[in-house]
Amino acid sequence: MNKAQIHKIVSEIKHHRIEFDAVEVKSSHHAGGTPKLYDSLSSMANLPGGGIILLGLDERKDFAVVGVGNPQKAQEDIANWARKEMEPPVGVDFIVDEIDGKTVMAVEVKEVPNDLKPCYYKPKGLRGNGGAYIRAGGTDRAMSDYEIFSYISSRSQPMDDETVVSRATMDDLDSGLINYYIENLRKSRPRAGYLKAPIEELLSRFHICRSDESIVHPTLAGLLAFGKYPQEFFPQLTITFVQYYGITEDEHTPRGERFVDNQRFEGPVAEMVDEAVTYVLGAMRKSSLIEGTFRRDIPEYPQEALREAIANAVAHRDYSSFVRGSQIRISMFANRLEIKSPGGLFGNVTEDNIEEEHSTRNARLMRMMEDLHIVENRGSGIRAMLQSMRDANLEPPRFADRRASFLLTFHNHSMLNPESVEWLNQFADRPLNDNQRLALVYLRQHKKITNSEYRRLNRVDPLTAGNELKGLVASDLAEQLGVGRSTNYRLAFSPEPPQLFLADSKEGQVMAHVRKHGAITNRECRKLLELDADKTYYLIKKLCDNKNLKPEGKGRWRKYVSY
Repeated sequence: MNKAQIHKIVSEIKHHRIEFDAVEVKSSHHAGGTPKLYDSLSSMANLPGGGIILLGLDERKDFAVVGVGNPQKAQEDIANWARKEMEPPVGVDFIVDEIDGKTVMAVEVKEVPNDLKPCYYKPKGLRGNGGAYIRAGGTDRAMSDYEIFSYISSRSQPMDDETVVSRATMDDLDSGLINYYIENLRKSRPRAGYLKAPIEELLSRFHICRSDESIVHPTLAGLLAFGKYPQEFFPQLTITFVQYYGITEDEHTPRGERFVDNQRFEGPVAEMVDEAVTYVLGAMRKSSLIEGTFRRDIPEYPQEALREAIANAVAHRDYSSFVRGSQIRISMFANRLEIKSPGGLFGNVTEDNIEEEHSTRNARLMRMMEDLHIVENRGSGIRAMLQSMRDANLEPPRFADRRASFLLTFHNHSMLNPESVEWLNQFADRPLNDNQRLALVYLRQHKKITNSEYRRLNRVDPLTAGNELKGLVASDLAEQLGVGRSTNYRLAFSPEPPQLFLADSKEGQVMAHVRKHGAITNRECRKLLELDADKTYYLIKKLCDNKNLKPEGKGRWRKYVSY
């Protein structure tokens, strides 16, 4: 971080009137001294790549530069808090500069090692009192008990899948499935002498069951893999599927129904995964390809990608007592398919390195699923998923680690359909390569792209991705926002002409207000049109989706300006 970068960040924040994921703005000009930054020190230290606390801007005044009253004291206070009040101690660097004749201070907060997270404010303690914070939506939010647990459990190998299910007995396991499993192992490993032992011994060796006070019970992994009906003991360890009518959960069918379809899949993991894959494939739209005298139906999303996603969700979800009441959710919308599983990414795996790194939360269950040929425990599942999407001319899946859950999203629009190619033709005179053109189509659909998403989209290394993204910026087609790992790129222009509305329509009245006053708030919109909160929300959302308006600010200071 240097002074030029600080000027750039301040300029971006003032222009967009919004904080970034890795930047927290604090006003520091008041007479009360240095603002308390414990929450932000904690959240930034827990954020991948760390973050920046920017002192001297006031978000209540559209992020105007108001200055830091006593920069020397502020620096001493913050350094002391970071070193003595935080656990573990937090590394901080300071840069002080002048903008508009006023002092601005950037505090660069370094990420703490994963095996020491979560970082928290010692006087409040780790649990229950709001001592540990996480960064979410550009704000600091107190961690839930589960989020704290998830960090701590990542420091070592979890054993939740080895938990003894004391309410279950060996009669609750499918002996036929177990015998099939053991026989297959004996055939695939003929030299493994231990496989010649009696099945009772092998069940214990493979952690399918365990003795508890001289009574043998299935383990959680054993029950999930070989149980006759695991949901008798854990009703929510299922997969659910909901198909929606439109692109949001709020849209209703012409008959007023919320769902087009709603199903639940149960049983042991192999049966549950197979039934979910088969059913979701059946719910997809199909296109037909004529090959000679035969017709082949092509599903909306590749079967291989769908199966990998569902199987991985079952294998990698969190089975701790915190979230055994949560199921894996598959949601199909008109434009995308979402698969959400309880528990975020585990170990050293992040959204950025998910293709290269591999860390297993449920080691015993994973081994059983691997031996049953449900998953591959070699880190190749994500790569296979990406390749099958590319082969279908679809964009790569998007990954979102929300700490308490993991969301995978497939989109069904073809990357280079005729309409997209026609849209790209307006840039024919620009010196762009095919990777950059594909990224423009992606930006048109998703509004922003990160370096890792660019790499995934174009199969290039980080350096190439960075240089090609900078090329889009140099061509005035994209703008760079944020810092560090939170850096992203957005189109520097509106991708579509804004929709026009009649002057006396509700939308026209809102746009007229914005042209006259420069912006409109939700409250002003309700008053102007005499609408209730729900109708106002949907009207503003429509205007934002149509690129007529865009939000600026957050919370009670959020307003909407022309796009």
